[in-house]
Amino acid sequence: MKLVRFGAMGQEKPGLLDGSGRIRDLSGVVKDITGDTLSPAGLAKLAAIDAASLPLVDGNPRLGAPVGNISKFVAIGLNYADHAAEAGMPIPSEPIVFIKANTSLCGPNDNVEKPRGSTKLDWEVELAIIIGTRAKYVSEADALKHVAGYAVCNDVSERFFQIERGGQWTKGKSHDTFGPVGPWIATADEIPDPQKLGMWLDVNGQRCQTGSTATMIFGVAKIVSYVSEIMTLLPGDIITTGTPPGVGMGMKPPKFLNVGDVVTLGIDGLGAQRQQIVAA
Repeated sequence: MKLVRFGAMGQEKPGLLDGSGRIRDLSGVVKDITGDTLSPAGLAKLAAIDAASLPLVDGNPRLGAPVGNISKFVAIGLNYADHAAEAGMPIPSEPIVFIKANTSLCGPNDNVEKPRGSTKLDWEVELAIIIGTRAKYVSEADALKHVAGYAVCNDVSERFFQIERGGQWTKGKSHDTFGPVGPWIATADEIPDPQKLGMWLDVNGQRCQTGSTATMIFGVAKIVSYVSEIMTLLPGDIITTGTPPGVGMGMKPPKFLNVGDVVTLGIDGLGAQRQQIVAA
C-alpha cells in the first residue's frame, strides 16, 4: 500500500493511493496515519479494504508528511562513502546519529524556509525508514520486521549552523520545514529490497545528486538495530538514512540554495518531491 495524509497543514486526513494513483479517503476507517495505524495489525486492517469502496478525493490537495504525531525524527550522517569524501570527512566506523526536531517535519511539496542568518542552505535526498513496531535492542537479523515502510526525505541542512556554530548537527538540521517527507509511505511489502533503490535530486532543473541505496555504508537493517541500542524506537518514528554525493557543500566551488530556488527529488518506488525556497 501507499499511504498518504492530505489537506491543509495541521488538518491532514488519512488516505491511500488506489491502483490508478488516485487518493482514497481513509477517514471513515482510521483517524490518522500514526504509529497505531502502522502497526502490523493496523496495516493488516487497511490491506483488507477494497480501495475502490473508499471515497475518492477530488482535485489535487496538499500532501502532508505521510505520518503524524511522531515521537522522534532520527537521522544518520555520512552514510555514503563518496559523500563522506566530498565532505572531507573520514568514513565512520559506526553510524553517526543525530536528531532532527519534530517541528522540522513537513509535506513533500511545502515551501522550505531559508532561516534568518542562513548563508549555506543545502539539500540531501535520503531514504526514510518508518518504524512499525517498538524496537529496543533488536538484532540486525530481526530489524526489518520492525519496519512499516519507506518514504523520500529531503534532509535540508544549513551548513553554517551545522559546522561553524559549535559543530552541533541538530542545530543545522532542525529549522521549520527542514524535513520534507513523502509523498507517501510505501509499506515494506512494496519495497522487497531497500538496498536497491535509485535516487536523484535536481536544483532548478539541474541534476545534482544521482545515487543508489546500494552504496550505503550501513544498510537499513544495521541502522534500525544500531539505533535501537541507543534509544527505543516507537511506531511512527522516522529514521532518515544519509545521502549520496552531490550536495552543495561538496561542489567546487560550493553551491547553496537561495530564495526562489526550486528543489525536486525522488527515489524509485517512493515518488517525488518539489520544494521552493522562501525566506523565513
